[in-house]
Amino acid sequence: MKKIKKIKEAISYNLWTLVGFESLYKIISLLIFVPLFLNFFKLITRITGYNYLTLENVVSFLLNPLTIVMLLILIMLMMIYTLFDIATIIIILDASYQKKKIKMMDAVKMAISKCKNVFHIKNISLAFLVLFLIPFLNMGVSTNFITTIKIPEFIMDFIVKNKVLASCFLVVVIALLILLLRWIYAINYFVLEDVDFKEARKKSVALSKKRHGKDLLTIVLVNFIVTVIYLIGLLLGIFLIILIATIFKNMIIKSVSTTVIWLFIALSFVVFTLLLTPISYATISFLFYSNKEAKKEKINYLSLKTKKQDNVVLKRVVVVLGIIALIGGTIFTYGMYKGKYNFNIEYTRTLEVTAHRGASVLYPENTMSAFIGAKKLGADWIELDVQQTKDGKIIVMHDTNFKRTTGVDKDTWELDYEEIKKLDAGSFFDKKYKGEKIPLLEDVIDFAKENNMKLNIELKPTGHEKEFEKQVVEIIKEKDFSEDCVITSQVYKVLENVKKADERVKTVYVMSLAYGKITDLKYADNFSVEASSANKKLVNRVHKEGKELYVWTINSKENIEKMIELNVDNIITDNITLAKDTIYASKTSNVINEYVKLVRQIF
Repeated sequence: MKKIKKIKEAISYNLWTLVGFESLYKIISLLIFVPLFLNFFKLITRITGYNYLTLENVVSFLLNPLTIVMLLILIMLMMIYTLFDIATIIIILDASYQKKKIKMMDAVKMAISKCKNVFHIKNISLAFLVLFLIPFLNMGVSTNFITTIKIPEFIMDFIVKNKVLASCFLVVVIALLILLLRWIYAINYFVLEDVDFKEARKKSVALSKKRHGKDLLTIVLVNFIVTVIYLIGLLLGIFLIILIATIFKNMIIKSVSTTVIWLFIALSFVVFTLLLTPISYATISFLFYSNKEAKKEKINYLSLKTKKQDNVVLKRVVVVLGIIALIGGTIFTYGMYKGKYNFNIEYTRTLEVTAHRGASVLYPENTMSAFIGAKKLGADWIELDVQQTKDGKIIVMHDTNFKRTTGVDKDTWELDYEEIKKLDAGSFFDKKYKGEKIPLLEDVIDFAKENNMKLNIELKPTGHEKEFEKQVVEIIKEKDFSEDCVITSQVYKVLENVKKADERVKTVYVMSLAYGKITDLKYADNFSVEASSANKKLVNRVHKEGKELYVWTINSKENIEKMIELNVDNIITDNITLAKDTIYASKTSNVINEYVKLVRQIF
């Protein structure tokens, strides 16, 4: 508890300075610097002649010498801006440990002078710590928008399902964590003692020696306690406001109370978010100073001018904004109670659900059982993969080799369909599906027509095919199924060949990476992107051209809700039930639903 008290004192002594700076930093980041960094990257692609980026051209883009130079400049700019945030917080906290007040502008000026030192060759590794190591491990330290970058869901799913990869990933995370704990005080040394980052790392390693476990436990414990306090305070605050509101019968007073609850929730979240980074660095700074004292190392406090702090203007702005929000929210709440507003949201586009390789979580993938299961669960589309056999048949198969799903170590182009029919494609999933066959594309189309299902047919070229695309198109035409399917591929040339075979067949370009003017790709009628590439700008661009955007592979509620908000056209998922339920529940705004429930309870 003594540690918590010390950290609390460090935060509270210059609280308004910390909150004021973090507020401005977050606002400026959102309005200026994030767009600036994104536009700088766009400039790089434009100068190097890449209108769009996909997996098929991203390697050549990254190996371009001009790209390398400009990306290094971008990384340097991002590092300086991120370091500026951390350095300012450390300077304000240093003033608090000296029991001195510090003005925001004084802290900012000092931080800018410290950031000038990053251009020295010995400080290059600072970029690794600031832009990768801290955001990757994200130990309660939310430094900037970089921390929002995540490993794509489909990659994490693949890693988790593979024991070897999962073990390797765990080893890498532990190694990075140990490295971070060794370097954890490097930025403090760099900012407070004017040493280069190479020397700062050495000092940090010495200071943290034999204390890694204790330091980590302290950081985790403090963040846990802060989160618990925040949640308890939030619940108690809401409970007290509701308790007071139920005493009164007047509708105006109840409208005020309801508004106060939502303002309280919003304000609590904003304050918690703003203080998250300062709290984390207050903990690290506390450990920095206490470890130095324990090792009898001299503490070099910054030389600060003692000035009377003036936060009157900031406080007045907060009060005025609070009053405006209270009055506006009360009017809105009272109007809602009187029935003046209608919150039913109609979507101009209906979000459809595609079952990835059929209902592959519950049944063996790409089999008739999986497709029947997808129909039962209410999927709108079925996604399946097709390849060509040795004798030219089109089978439904994802891997180029039969080993994983049938136990037979042969490639798809090495066997005739008569041999493939004898393979067991179900036992790998569960013994009760023993004898499940690998179906032909034409059999799946027959099933889809009988059950009013649509098919997303992904072509998987191996280089051993003969007129692969033409044959698939002919099957679709013979079955009169062109209006109820799309042909997709991760190879753009495949789509070109499909269009040459029949322009009327709809094509979809599948991309793990999608950036830039992908709508310039004329042989793609629609586009299918990995979840991390989906954003509002891309959706708007695709829709503006009258095309659709599919997103894969969406398995979490959080990502499904994000896709609903982005207004994409189709999500490809392994969890059909979750996707359908989440879409159904989203027909009205979740926030409004909860707000309406609260109003009804109080009134």
